[in-house]
Amino acid sequence: MNITDTADLWWKNAVLYCADVQTFLDLDGDGQGDLRGMVHRVDYLADLGITCLWLMPFYPTADRDDGYDITDFYGVDPRLGSAGDFVELVRTCHSRGIRVIVDFVMNHTSDRHPWWKDAIRGEDSAYRDWYVWRSSTPPDTSKQVVFPDQEDALWEKDPNSGQWYLHNFYKTQPDLNLANPAVRDEIMRTMGYWLQLGVDGFRIDAVPFLFAEDQLPKRERRFPHFDPHEYLRKLKAYADRRQGGTAFLGEVNLPYPEMAEFFGSGDADELSMQFDFIGMQATYLSLARGDVRPLVEALRDRPPIDTGSQWANFLRNHDELTLDKLSRSERQEVFDAFGPEPEMRLFDRGLRRRLPPMFGGDERRLRMAYSLMFSLPGTPVLFYGEEIGMGENLDVPGRLAVRTPMQWQASDNGGFSTASKRSLVRPVTEGAYGPEQVNVGQQRNDPESLWSFMQRLISRYRQSPEIGWSAVEVLDQPDRRVLAHVCRKDEWALVALHNFAAEPVEVNVEVPGVARGTGLVDLLTPGPAQRREAGPRGRITLTLPAYGYCWWRVVPEGDRRIDH
Repeated sequence: MNITDTADLWWKNAVLYCADVQTFLDLDGDGQGDLRGMVHRVDYLADLGITCLWLMPFYPTADRDDGYDITDFYGVDPRLGSAGDFVELVRTCHSRGIRVIVDFVMNHTSDRHPWWKDAIRGEDSAYRDWYVWRSSTPPDTSKQVVFPDQEDALWEKDPNSGQWYLHNFYKTQPDLNLANPAVRDEIMRTMGYWLQLGVDGFRIDAVPFLFAEDQLPKRERRFPHFDPHEYLRKLKAYADRRQGGTAFLGEVNLPYPEMAEFFGSGDADELSMQFDFIGMQATYLSLARGDVRPLVEALRDRPPIDTGSQWANFLRNHDELTLDKLSRSERQEVFDAFGPEPEMRLFDRGLRRRLPPMFGGDERRLRMAYSLMFSLPGTPVLFYGEEIGMGENLDVPGRLAVRTPMQWQASDNGGFSTASKRSLVRPVTEGAYGPEQVNVGQQRNDPESLWSFMQRLISRYRQSPEIGWSAVEVLDQPDRRVLAHVCRKDEWALVALHNFAAEPVEVNVEVPGVARGTGLVDLLTPGPAQRREAGPRGRITLTLPAYGYCWWRVVPEGDRRIDH
């Protein structure tokens, strides 16, 4: 493997960390996290091994959708800091070898955005056609709504004009009209602004809604047909011209064939990375059953991708843990296993929980799940607090149950803020997963803690670029409780074994292309490196404990890599 390639396509073996500025660290004591607080934790992220910080929205907002209803795409929410604070954060991250990507949310605006306020003045407004309007009565769209607890249609009637406007999300978030060239130019201009401030890429929100031609009756279309994929290619080329090596991470929760289209026609000329929603959902079904076959099927269904493209692997993100690609009966299996109470579920399609409570506090299972995530071909993405095993707060409504303040110390407000509890942006989790039991300060000094395990896992992943550069290769073996796979890139290879069962399992697996006597090095066991040799036809025989896991680096003769 040519190790210098990893510098050009840095996202292929990055470790992403998603953080919400508002709930990470409050430095000025007003109860809101802030950008200066984020700066104070850059060294923490570097110590953990993070190579890319993904910032959730920090823009001015009407606060009706946790920052995703934006009132100024060029600004910084004054509660969180200033543009100067943002630049200082980016510069500090870069000085520690950490890249920064930001949420890019231009599918819609807030209804308090100046563009929208102008647009609803009348049909002669310069911004009227920046949004999607129709005069005819829209069809029933109740089955297409994203938030069925809040909305019953995708179109809302404007009382002033009598026309209907499109909102794929909340009615307070009118959709922008990408068919309008002026809107497409503004999107480029906005992206160029943040690139000029030093960001390394964008997590693009709601890609299937943003890069789509809105369905209007032909007689009501005001602009010529445009090709969304052609525009996405132009946008990516523009970003690369402004700053080479810009990464586009896309939220595309679609079937695999449709996802493949958003990678582009070759060399990642559209999206650089996409979240593997299908693999994630299959993982939870396999975990619920103790049977790896749903995950194996999903992995083998992954479409092939070109060298510049990548899958982003995750177990938890900032939204509900969606299970929408599972059948109703499969979804119920996951609900029964990990969200048996109605208040643990959301929209009848997902869970509003974090992993540790879902697993009943079983840290063996938790470590196995993260070992699995980091070992699968792709780039791992962590949501803040996963590294210490934070839990959710079901007293907080909706998706915000998992967006509670970061727990730094076993002190008031978990060390997040010195403000009074009633002044906090969101309540701190209490009980078994509160900061008295779960916090960074205690775990960083404990070599047996989850934090120390995650730090080691991140380190081993970064030392094994063949994981990020490989395709899926599931190894045949008879036990449905065990996932055995190999990651290969040229002469480099890593074998990973994971036991989904609550009892020990004997594993006997052959690794094609590995000769008898080839060295194998254990990458995850702490202490001096443990070695063994492959048997005939690359056979590996061992016993995995309950929820056990292991990574074995294949070490051919002449390999110059350090053991770990």
